[in-house]
Amino acid sequence: MARKRKPSSSPGDPRRYDPDFQGPTTKRSSTDVMCCMIFVLFIMGYILLGLLAWVHGDPRKMAYPTDSQGQFCGQKGTPNENKTVLFYFNIFRCTGTSMMLRLQCSTTQICVSRCPERFLTYVDMQILNKEDKNYWEYYRQFCKAQARPVETLADLLSSGDCPLAVYPSRPFLQRCVPDFSAINGNLTLGSRMHFEDGGGQKRTVVELREAASGISDVIDARAIGLKVLEDYSTSWKWILIGLTIAMALSWTFLVLLRFTAGFLFWFFIFGVLGIIGYGIWYCFLEYNSIQQKPQSAIWMYGIGIQTRLNMFFHLKETWFSMMIILSAIEVVIIIVLIFLRTRIQVAIILLKEGSKAIGYLPSALVYPFLTFILLSICISYWAVTAVFLATSGVPIFKVMVPEGECIHEDEACDPEIFPNTDIPKACPGASCNFAFYGGRSMYHNYIATFQLYNLFAFLWLINFVIALGQCALAGAFASYYWAMRKPEDIPRYPLFTAFGRAVRYHTGSLAFGSLILAFVQMFKVIVEYLDRRLKKAQNSAAQFLHCCLRCCFWCLEKMVKFLNRNAYIMIALYGKNFCESTRDAFYLLMRNILKVKVTDEVTYFVLLLGKVLVSGIVGVLAFLLFTERLHEIVEGPTSLNYYWVPFLTLVFGSYLIAHGFFSVYSMCVETIFICFCEDLERNDGSAEKPYFVTPSLHSILTKKRPVPQR
Repeated sequence: MARKRKPSSSPGDPRRYDPDFQGPTTKRSSTDVMCCMIFVLFIMGYILLGLLAWVHGDPRKMAYPTDSQGQFCGQKGTPNENKTVLFYFNIFRCTGTSMMLRLQCSTTQICVSRCPERFLTYVDMQILNKEDKNYWEYYRQFCKAQARPVETLADLLSSGDCPLAVYPSRPFLQRCVPDFSAINGNLTLGSRMHFEDGGGQKRTVVELREAASGISDVIDARAIGLKVLEDYSTSWKWILIGLTIAMALSWTFLVLLRFTAGFLFWFFIFGVLGIIGYGIWYCFLEYNSIQQKPQSAIWMYGIGIQTRLNMFFHLKETWFSMMIILSAIEVVIIIVLIFLRTRIQVAIILLKEGSKAIGYLPSALVYPFLTFILLSICISYWAVTAVFLATSGVPIFKVMVPEGECIHEDEACDPEIFPNTDIPKACPGASCNFAFYGGRSMYHNYIATFQLYNLFAFLWLINFVIALGQCALAGAFASYYWAMRKPEDIPRYPLFTAFGRAVRYHTGSLAFGSLILAFVQMFKVIVEYLDRRLKKAQNSAAQFLHCCLRCCFWCLEKMVKFLNRNAYIMIALYGKNFCESTRDAFYLLMRNILKVKVTDEVTYFVLLLGKVLVSGIVGVLAFLLFTERLHEIVEGPTSLNYYWVPFLTLVFGSYLIAHGFFSVYSMCVETIFICFCEDLERNDGSAEKPYFVTPSLHSILTKKRPVPQR
């Protein structure tokens, strides 16, 4: 009869020898059932939220501008089908509080087929129209459909059918904005610096620029977004090719690590140093090529984010700063190598041991694809739900007055019955215009809450998918370690078996751990949001407090991730609940703190170099391609708005792919190390209690040779 292992006297005591223990426990029961039930209910609520958002949302509200009648410009099957641009009657009204609060100008807006190309006031049009009837035909395209010529300016203000004046404009994300230019260092509009607004007031081009900035700052982000989408549609084939290259490089490095770990380590080192050196050299060339001179007036008076981005990359200080940053990174890597030179051998041995495990379990290299698919589903669902929630609501109309004050201004109104109310009589020229999308139902009152729910569910699901992968891989690699004869004693399909155990028995425990991490990340998001909203009102003390909070939450997140990862390994080994597994992992690591310090730092650094090298190689090739420096070898896309869009996509995408593959190695090494610590406590290397660890790994971690095994 097999002996039953006696329990330890306290959680902090080392484990005792158990002759029946041969790897991950097979007899298990469900753990953290309550958290599993909460997780399932939360997912069901998340699905219902997505359906609710799908019913009420309309993404067209983000893509198309809306006129004062609540209709989309350029929408097929409507009177505005051929009128794709939004025109503002009085752009000077776009500097009011309504623009800042509701992102909507408090002036009449109509859909037009083109923007005006000249200065023309309504009064001037009346005078010129007596000689040439074409002036009214030109002017009426910027009026309402029912507009008729009126005799006096008072009648025009009363009807509100036409603007008082039109200015030279250009379409900017389907909105007409003033077309500024610079002449002799002065900002002008159609060669003018002063003009009349049609109401008898003298205006300057600076006033018009400030009014236009109210529109541009709101829609500029959308403009960049559309141009980014255009760049993606142009370069998506090359992005896929680059990501495929990153996948092939990562796979190749993982295979080569098994045979040439030492050589590959130094290849990582010199490869990363070489790529950073190339970046330093390129920044130096750009720094010398830019002639330092005063910026032109159009840059000084430019509006919107895009102008500031262009200006950013045309400053000597930008390239000088980037050169200093890359140089500092190069120096830091060299210093780290000098201080870790005695521990490099430990990392190489661990990587070789991990390579053997992955060699016996090749399915582990396929698992990152499943993780990518699950993460892509989570990210896509979150993004689509967020868009539909943001576009939920019905058109809300408000009373708007072109000039002067009115007691009914900003009141809700109905455009169908508005002409028959007393408001037009009390406020001459008042109109019932579209203001924003919203509603008074319970659903619309809780849109912000639903967005928070969507964000938190996204964080929880992302962390759960990662936790599931870590637990499954830990179970598979633990089966490899605790096999005395490799590969004969390794069970069949260890990764599939470990994945099934994690889903069947430990969904609640994995949900518990990912829930804790999601809370920490949610608090980080809230702190960042409050900082952005209160940035202008902050003083030095508030900024210091915010920095402290960011630092504390960063440390807390790192600590929770570390404890969770080791807890998942213990769950894969013993099948206990999350709290007990976290406690056991913590005490085990504390009893082997010196070994943890040696292995964790060096292995992480080596794998980080591998990730940086993969993303660096792909990034250099992408940079040369998208900046047309390889046109003699291969012809890449030549009509990009921002070459850094596909470039950064490839760099970050390559890093994520490399991280997915190298995380398999990282999980393998951490699992082997945890099992090694358990092995040392359970066994003594004698014939009765032989070690499961290989002699090479045992000698470098304990500085002594194990007793030969029979």
